[in-house]
Amino acid sequence: MSDATTMPDPSDAAQWVEHNVEGATPPFSFELIAGGRSNLTYQVTDANGNKYALRRPPTGNVLPTAHNMAREYRVISALWPTVVPVAHPLALCEDPDIIGAPFYVMSFLDGLVIRDGIDCKDNLSHDTRLHTSQSMVTTLSSLHKQDIDTIGLGDLGPKEAYIERQLKRWIGQYESSMQSIGKEHNENDPVIAAHKILLKHIPAVQQVSLVHGDYRLDNLVIDQSGSVVGILDWEICALGDPLADVGLLLVYWAEKEDESPLVEHPATALDGFLSRSELIDLYATESGLDLTDIGYYMSFGYWKLACILSGVYARYTLGATGGDTTSVDRYATTITWLAHQALERL
Repeated sequence: MSDATTMPDPSDAAQWVEHNVEGATPPFSFELIAGGRSNLTYQVTDANGNKYALRRPPTGNVLPTAHNMAREYRVISALWPTVVPVAHPLALCEDPDIIGAPFYVMSFLDGLVIRDGIDCKDNLSHDTRLHTSQSMVTTLSSLHKQDIDTIGLGDLGPKEAYIERQLKRWIGQYESSMQSIGKEHNENDPVIAAHKILLKHIPAVQQVSLVHGDYRLDNLVIDQSGSVVGILDWEICALGDPLADVGLLLVYWAEKEDESPLVEHPATALDGFLSRSELIDLYATESGLDLTDIGYYMSFGYWKLACILSGVYARYTLGATGGDTTSVDRYATTITWLAHQALERL
């Protein structure tokens, strides 16, 4: 395996998979299929052509509270018996000596991951896009309807004051990221300004649910009919206000007239997808929740994303680009744009 896969000795991983994943037959091939600032995902193929997915943390400087493999494995294990579509969890390794970090193996979900409008045009028809929109909302509502105590996740974390906790966590990460690259605290910083307003106007919580934390089209696996067959990337899930998921989904849900630096060719801007207002109405119907304050949750989504990207910006500034400064400039511009979007909606 090449250095880019971050598994210097695949034989150790192969031996562990052979002894811990029932039915897995050596020899195995490992192919990195998703990476970056998120957890790394590999497709593992055995001698009989059976496919599995292996998840491990990224390398380098990462947020200290992120990338807990045992926690992510616990969440999908709890959801697997429910109607919420997730991969089948197969085995967890908490020994960092095997591949350099804890990891787990789950079933490989065959289907489409739509990352942009180009993927969408090639794979989803007009009618299928409508069904995908509806399936995404229904799936999210189903997630939020799960009784967290019944499925064994009631002690995953605190249930109260989710937005307050998130505001505290992400402003801390933002300030830490800025300090790491020598940027001083500035009251005129739009991220700081938005944080103060968000803190003063937190809506009343209608229910406590399992919140995915990054629910969007390219974190889902879609089948040929457009139905969601799997939710991916549970690394920042928590117990809290389900409308935070809806707000962030709307941030990513670009429409035709939008100008956004997040995705160059957003899939949801194509004909066939629901509009934001239609998505809001459908979720309200499916969930029974009041979405009067959804503007606040959109603002929170823009702001949170600005804070998350600040960590990437800091790492790139400190040399993670390999000499390409284009990424640094792009992230700085995007963070400012996100913060101003949050302020406008407040």
